[in-house]
Amino acid sequence: MTADPEAAALFDAAVAELRTASSRTDIVVREIPAPRDLAPFAFALAADVRPDDHGDSLYGTGRFVLLHDPDEPPSWGGAWRIVAYAQAPLEPEIGTDPLLADVAWSWLVDALDDHGADYHSASGTSTKMLSKGFGALAEEGDGAQIELRASWTADAPLRPHVEAWEELVGMLAGLPPGSEDVAVFGARKGGRG
Repeated sequence: MTADPEAAALFDAAVAELRTASSRTDIVVREIPAPRDLAPFAFALAADVRPDDHGDSLYGTGRFVLLHDPDEPPSWGGAWRIVAYAQAPLEPEIGTDPLLADVAWSWLVDALDDHGADYHSASGTSTKMLSKGFGALAEEGDGAQIELRASWTADAPLRPHVEAWEELVGMLAGLPPGSEDVAVFGARKGGRG
């Protein structure tokens, strides 16, 4: 199937716009392979909060996928759809907060609004997980994790959407806006959740 040159040019311009987004110094954003079966055009990014020398993060991670379908699928209500994911380990006491899932979703909505991202048809899930180690993992103790999966139909400009997602990744990891040079206390237990 040959892509429509006009749609391809529009998508390339959108990707170029996303590549100009400013990033926090404590979050490393990189391009990753995009899923090929969700839309005719796709672009994906990954983010890691304060990764170590191997690229792993004890604090949090995220994925951002921009989808474009010039045929405007009815479920999207537009030609641009964003699929986003963010997760972070937590202290177990925070993981038991009954409002945690609601707060995580509100942070996404607030970040989109704060960055002036125009969107509609938002949907998603906010999941909190608690874990307890046994046997060889008993030494690791209890763990908790928050995970947010969301999608929304985006209106131009698209840059505010990726900047809002990056802010969300930082917030879930415990980094408030403007805290690039602030130490993160009490590194959370990673790996389980």
